[in-house]
Amino acid sequence: MSAAGVALLEARDLRVEFSSRGRRARAVDGVNLAVGQSEIVALVGESGCGKTTLARTLLGLLRPASGTVLYGGAPLRYTGRALKAYRREVQLVLQDPTGSLNPRHTVYEAVAEGPRVHRLPDERERVLSALSRAGLRPPERFLADHPHELSGGQRQRVVIAGALALDPRVLVADEPVASLDASVRGEILALLLRLRDELGLSALVVTHDLGLAWNIADRVAVMYLGRIVESGPVEQVLTAPRHPYTRALLSVLPESPAPVVLAGEPPDPTLIPAGCRFHPRCPVLAGGAAARAGVEAACRSRPLAVLPATPMSQAACHYTASPP
Repeated sequence: MSAAGVALLEARDLRVEFSSRGRRARAVDGVNLAVGQSEIVALVGESGCGKTTLARTLLGLLRPASGTVLYGGAPLRYTGRALKAYRREVQLVLQDPTGSLNPRHTVYEAVAEGPRVHRLPDERERVLSALSRAGLRPPERFLADHPHELSGGQRQRVVIAGALALDPRVLVADEPVASLDASVRGEILALLLRLRDELGLSALVVTHDLGLAWNIADRVAVMYLGRIVESGPVEQVLTAPRHPYTRALLSVLPESPAPVVLAGEPPDPTLIPAGCRFHPRCPVLAGGAAARAGVEAACRSRPLAVLPATPMSQAACHYTASPP
């Protein structure tokens, strides 16, 4: 959460489960996460770690098995009316603008859809203002265009404009630049930062890319197998990572001296390992450092506590928590 300690959107001990081949998959397995006012939080992890499931649960699209989603300090209610009001305040921005936009709809119709659903007044003014804030200027030039007539970056701006037309307080952006060319990525990230600075918007940005987190986030939360394993201010986490998984993710960035190759694939969420859930792939354990520190047995057998929602730097790791 922000330095002031006020959470606008919060997950409190959140757990989401699915049935998979007759077994229970713990996709989100005890997560505390908070997004403060005018704050950008990056949620980072490999595919399959549970970050998209967590984002969908925060949006009210999935109902948790246990735990609570809070908005403005109040628990989310799952009635149709309450969810409709909530989704005006907390808007989703998807990674694939082409898939998000109806090819038959003009830009005007795409951006006006939300205000029509919520029966908001001054539809045309809302559409024009949203397009302008999303960086499509002059907005009148784009109103009659269809998605195929726009560049990838312009399509993503239309998707963002569709969210802005509702005057939300929080954006949940799922891989918002993954499908864009490198030259356009920076423009969209700069737009999200400008929206934060000018409109006071908060954002949860879901990504597998720690480089993106470095460029945009105030705080970062690293997720592995349904849990947050490290979190804190982005500068602290990404310059002095405390969890071996975070170090492995950082090692693939171009400026890193040598990549850390993790053994195996991310484990099955129906078969979560005993002890530290990362231990079967942990290079610290495999290299003998955990044994030398006297924590090898703990890594293999003793579960780690769920990390709290705090702005301070923290990691769920027996090795880094052990005395030097």
